Amino acid sequence: MRQASEALENPNLDRSQITLSDRDEPLLLAWPTQGNAGGLISFAKVADWRAFVESLAIDARIPEIVRAKYARAQILYLLGWVDLSVLKAGKLAVLIALELALMDRYGGQITKSKRSFAALLKFMVESDGLTDNRIPMVVRCGGTAVGQLIGATHLTLAERRNALAHGDPFDGLPTGGLLELVRDLINYAYRQYLAEDASLSPAPHPATFNDLGADHGEL
Repeated sequence: MRQASEALENPNLDRSQITLSDRDEPLLLAWPTQGNAGGLISFAKVADWRAFVESLAIDARIPEIVRAKYARAQILYLLGWVDLSVLKAGKLAVLIALELALMDRYGGQITKSKRSFAALLKFMVESDGLTDNRIPMVVRCGGTAVGQLIGATHLTLAERRNALAHGDPFDGLPTGGLLELVRDLINYAYRQYLAEDASLSPAPHPATFNDLGADHGEL
């Protein structure tokens, strides 16, 4: 699929250029639904799946370096229409995007020797006021998510990232709702950034990203 390959190389490419056909059978996924954290969703037409994936984009004013990482995850989720196992690669991609976003927003507030993905996630809760009732997906569907950030629930998001990065990203079933959860977490982390005066440049903070090449792998 040449178009899909080009999209992965350039995640800013319009995803509408990726051509997909309707499936013989609907795509059925475990995904939180209104009032039901353990819900199921079904897509009979590729147009509906495409619209769903597009609806989970992060705020367009977030720095491009983060949006590009997140867009790559959306591409992989979109391609999951063809092969469900590709969603597992999308899961790793979206967690990489989350780690990059949290490094930007909180990295400067954590000692470098202690600056891990797990520490960044915990910082969101313990120092930046994140609670379940501030996560739109949890408010809509119920359940809880903060335990996956602070270590009260296993696997945590950091543990999932590590397992995918060092194991087989195509093994097993994808985690339901992860793309939506990460969308909410990234938007939350940037809420003050987005509330700043519109005249300020939305460029990434260079000082924060200086060492990212050494700390983060490329997907």
